[in-house]
Amino acid sequence: MLVSLVIPVYNEIPTLAEILRRCTAVDFPKELVLVDDCSKDGSREFLRQLSEQGLDVLGGTPKNRNEIRVLFQEQNQGKGAALRRGFAEATGDIILVQDADLEYDPKDIPRVIQPIIDGEADVVFGSRFIGSPRRVLYYWHTVLNNMLTTLSNMTSGLNLTDMETCYKAFRAEVLRSVHVEEDRFGFEPEITAKVARGNWRVFEVPISYHGRTYEEGKKIGWKDGVRALYAIAKYSVKR
Repeated sequence: MLVSLVIPVYNEIPTLAEILRRCTAVDFPKELVLVDDCSKDGSREFLRQLSEQGLDVLGGTPKNRNEIRVLFQEQNQGKGAALRRGFAEATGDIILVQDADLEYDPKDIPRVIQPIIDGEADVVFGSRFIGSPRRVLYYWHTVLNNMLTTLSNMTSGLNLTDMETCYKAFRAEVLRSVHVEEDRFGFEPEITAKVARGNWRVFEVPISYHGRTYEEGKKIGWKDGVRALYAIAKYSVKR
């Protein structure tokens, strides 16, 4: 199976080359669909170089089949909009969301996609809260995450432990049946609600998490939490 890693990029030059080296080093056939959201820190220029010169720009030791596709947004729209475009361009049998920072370890991807490969799941969420190592950081972020996950579960009927996780893998057919509307971080509750509405088989597996501080480049803020609440309400009503 070909796995498409859809990677939204916005001002991630400190970590971009390293996360791509880690992705290409994982041993399964894959395409990396990178969507730059009008970065201003050099990420856009680096991706142009990658598109023109290929994997040699990265160094490292790629394994298995690796295809690189680079897309450029004409204006900054947000993570959800970048994912919407990446999903439309992806050609893999399985499509997985990968952030461009180092919070999520590509070594966990085989575990995330295995239930789909085994024919047991249509969608898999990687959970940061069910038994794998994670960096200890912001208490109130955990409280908010738990609250959003609980509200999402109440409206979707699922029993997830980590709705806001980045690592979400889908059979390609699932995403072809869903139109992503949210442009920013409202994508997480939106896609969860729509997956639940489609009665797709959902699994959850443990993943490691190496969170970063705001000084290290973390971008999500309180406004995104408010939008997530709105998205939970909006897409639960649409059920």
